[in-house]
Amino acid sequence: MRDLNGVARQLRATALKLTDLRMHPPREVRVSVERDEIPIFADYVRDRFHARPELIVAEDTRTEHGTFTLRYLFELERADLFIVASVAVPEDDRRFPSLATRWYLASRFEREIHDLFGLVPTGHPDLRRLPLHQFWPAAYYPLLKDTSAPPAFTDDGTPFPFRRVEGEGIHEITVGPVHAGIIEPGHFRFSVEGETIVNLESRLYFVHKGIERLFETIPLARGVELAERISGDCSVAHALAFCQAIESLAGLQIPPRAAYTRVVLLELERLYNHIADVGAICTDTGFAIAHAHTMRIREDLVRLNARLVGHRLLRGTLIAGGVRRDFTAEQVADTRETVRRAVIDFDEVVEIALKNSLVLDRLHGTGYLSQPTARELQVVGPAARASGIDRDVRRDHPFAAYADLAPHVPVHSEGDVWARLMVRVEESREAAHLIMRALDGLPEGAISAPLQALPAGASGFGLVEGWRGPIWHWLVAGEQNRLTRAKIKDPSFANWPALHYAILKNIVPDFPLVNKSFNLSYAGNDL
Repeated sequence: MRDLNGVARQLRATALKLTDLRMHPPREVRVSVERDEIPIFADYVRDRFHARPELIVAEDTRTEHGTFTLRYLFELERADLFIVASVAVPEDDRRFPSLATRWYLASRFEREIHDLFGLVPTGHPDLRRLPLHQFWPAAYYPLLKDTSAPPAFTDDGTPFPFRRVEGEGIHEITVGPVHAGIIEPGHFRFSVEGETIVNLESRLYFVHKGIERLFETIPLARGVELAERISGDCSVAHALAFCQAIESLAGLQIPPRAAYTRVVLLELERLYNHIADVGAICTDTGFAIAHAHTMRIREDLVRLNARLVGHRLLRGTLIAGGVRRDFTAEQVADTRETVRRAVIDFDEVVEIALKNSLVLDRLHGTGYLSQPTARELQVVGPAARASGIDRDVRRDHPFAAYADLAPHVPVHSEGDVWARLMVRVEESREAAHLIMRALDGLPEGAISAPLQALPAGASGFGLVEGWRGPIWHWLVAGEQNRLTRAKIKDPSFANWPALHYAILKNIVPDFPLVNKSFNLSYAGNDL
């Protein structure tokens, strides 16, 4: 069993030039690494601790330190421990070694840092733009502290340099960025042989909103409101990750009643989204009756949300230090009964759908994502668990009251649409059980603790298992209780590339079904 002291001791024993090594109980070791040694350091923690970088953050710290700062957050496998490595990048030499050939996810973070900060990952194999589209002004880096408003610019029609697949019988099909309905824009380019898809590339960030910069411009008290609106169907999860990060900066312990209440809210969000997703997947097989019933059940649940907290998406309830609203005895009884009925109805819909051979024929074997590919891409959440990756933040890095409630984590190994549907089905049932157990164990007492001023320069993160997967919020406090940096990682950032692999060797009409089985967020990705 690894512990904080053991990890720190092993890091001190290396021949690497590590400085400022210190422990941040209960689960972080922080260390500064020489810029040129970050690849060696990354290899060491990968081989020694089975760790991987789940978040890479750039900070413009030239005013404080005369350099930029990179933070590499390594998550240790099978341990509730993290290593946070800091690297200084000089202002007059804005290069840093790339980790792109070691981890694909690192390559995406590095492309993002290159676009938004102008830092250059040397050795990166693919520095095409990621969040900023081609018509953004050259050498304009929106997250630098000394950046002003950009000059006027428009889409000049410069195309994104998609990779072309060539050969006899290969043709391209383009979809989007404008779609039917109200979903946000995304462009998908299929290379097809006959009807079989041989390559897919996507282009997102059509609505890049500058969310991270917005956190630096608003009072701290309004940060939760902004976090709730990053991706509307993850209002609780994003707000909770933000609150946890603030509480980490402040060294604040929330009351037990608030911790249990947070579980109820997060699991209600998981429940109504998973139930709706199961119906939507069935719709894309042509079994629309399942969708009609799951949307009816979802409506009952979001009406319960409104009765509990005054908002259908559970906004306005979380605050740094706890929760804003308490549950009355009548609300507890209402929640129990509504959730109980919803699960009974949902189980009947699932039973009917899974006895339909036409539904099953479309689900089994479609959109296959192998476990090795999912691991290499660092896929997370239900998509990962459907490919046999047994990870869930609620169990592996417990927060709120999950350490007391010991959630069961459903895992399937098939890696297809059927597995992704079944993970949602089983997680819906487990969400209902967790809600009941949290209400059973709801302690008496306060629902919040007072938040003091944040210490300037303090940094920390919140990590929450939302219904799509882990959500990270890394925050840095500045003067006068303001934030100087906010970095958000939505699970969709990690999972969008997996869709490119899951769709291979499928036919074009299967794309809506495979896409729905991932149900990724444009808004959460296009920050």
